[in-house]
This record gives sequence, structure tokens and C-alpha cells, in this order.
Amino acid sequence: MNVMTRKDNRTQRHERLRRKVKGTAARPRMAVMVSNRRIYVQFIDDGEGRTLASAVSPAEKRAMNVAIAKQVGTLAAEAAKAKGIECVVFDRGGFQYHGRIKALADAAREAGLKF
Repeated sequence: MNVMTRKDNRTQRHERLRRKVKGTAARPRMAVMVSNRRIYVQFIDDGEGRTLASAVSPAEKRAMNVAIAKQVGTLAAEAAKAKGIECVVFDRGGFQYHGRIKALADAAREAGLKF
């Protein structure tokens, strides 16, 4: 009997999402990863397979909440704009689009990124 864990389910959702979402040099993929302690954002050009810019939640903060996700969204948008990235494809990484993921995306939009 095959028992799927929560991580297996998220990986399966992410693989299904990645079949449709591709990043290019003109419109890179904004990939989000949420762990218990950090939020990671990368802007990836899938054509070349390289990361163009990235942002991580502050190391001194222990709790992961919506306010910190908003900060990371703003930092990510600033990092992208510094590299000349205006328009992105959002990759939620298999996570549900609510709470921290939604707050991060909304903050990035407010900072000037176009999804």
C-alpha cells in the first residue's frame, strides 16, 4: 500500500504546476519556497537554467508569519527591479495560494512587479 505524505503531495502538486509554468529571460519564473523558518524567492530563467535574482526572509526572525512574507515580497520585487525584471510568472511551489504565499505575491505586486 502506497501512503503519500504531505511532502509527497506538495511535490506532486508542484510537478503538475511546473508542466505549465515556464520562465524565460524576458519573463522569468518567480519561484517561492516556504519552510518553517524561512521564505525563499528566486527569479529563474528556465531556458538557461540560472537564477537571475533572489530574496530570503531575515535570519534574526524566528516566527514565520504574514508580516514577514510581505517584507520578503517587497525585498524580492526590489531585487528583481535592480536586475531589470518587470514582468514575472508566479510559481507557488505546490503551496496553496493563501496566507503567506498570497501576502508575498500581493506585496510584490504593490512594489511594482507584474504577474
